Amino acid sequence: MILPVNVIGNPVLRKIAVDVDENYEGLQQLIADMFETMYHSDGVGLAAPQVNHSIRLFVVDGKQLDEKNPDLKNFKRIFINAKIIETDGEEKFYNEGCLSLPSIREDVKRKDKIRMQYLDENFETHDEYFVGVQSRIIQHEYDHLEGILFVDHLSPFKKQLLKGRIGAIAKGKINTKYKTRIS
Repeated sequence: MILPVNVIGNPVLRKIAVDVDENYEGLQQLIADMFETMYHSDGVGLAAPQVNHSIRLFVVDGKQLDEKNPDLKNFKRIFINAKIIETDGEEKFYNEGCLSLPSIREDVKRKDKIRMQYLDENFETHDEYFVGVQSRIIQHEYDHLEGILFVDHLSPFKKQLLKGRIGAIAKGKINTKYKTRIS
């Protein structure tokens, strides 16, 4: 089922998400719905808070970016109770967008390499390094679990320039091909 996506202004987006256990009711269906919603919305990642579940879960699939980034060809994952253990490498700018901030894209600086511990959909533990665009996608979605949006990484000047557009989105003055939820 395609779920509505919370947009900026919805308080769930600013909460720190809580851990999930294997008994979370409807978890497998939620994961399936999140992938369906992400694909319908042309996203490469989607975090549970974006679909009104304040839990530590996000999904990614980089296949739509694989022409320019071959390392994304088979980069489809489910991250449960993820924790970034370390960040490393050079800080690089990359143009990011977000389903919760439709029509806004900005260059965001992030570290190029991360180490992450997480559980998959079978609650098996993983400890992996991710680099490049994989790392970028993960950090963006991970931020959602911490109540952070990509615009929070922008300079005060950039935030001021975007203030009117962000305010309009928070009031529902947006046009998207996917369903949204304001509050």
